[in-house]
Amino acid sequence: MVGPYPDQITMNLLLCPHWAHDIIGSVRVIARSTLREFAESLQGTKVCAAVKSALDAWFHEVCNAAWKSPADVKVAYANASIVGGDRVVFNIKGNDYRLVVAIDYARQVVFIKWVETHAEYDKIDVATVKYAGKTNQN
Repeated sequence: MVGPYPDQITMNLLLCPHWAHDIIGSVRVIARSTLREFAESLQGTKVCAAVKSALDAWFHEVCNAAWKSPADVKVAYANASIVGGDRVVFNIKGNDYRLVVAIDYARQVVFIKWVETHAEYDKIDVATVKYAGKTNQN
């Protein structure tokens, strides 16, 4: 054995303790805090728990993905919309909410760009939307 870690599984758990990854699938999601903040913004509404649950499920599924291309995303999420080379739009809680991400397939990193209601989604440009609803709509 070489290195400070006894095996790859232990190393993965140390690097990402929030979720045990398979060695094959180990996507990093940046930043989960965006999802948490959005769910927290719904505190006091009847949909808060359902949205939080849906976002948590999405997060855990994506952490264990091994997407090499947009086609791989479509296999896992048939209703996802592929926008350009790196942008993907996911339906959350049925079709009530939308989550826009950018995926770096080579580095296995998913960047959260935006999450909001379907009605708000209709007002944005998916290709230029920035973190947490901040848009660059020039």
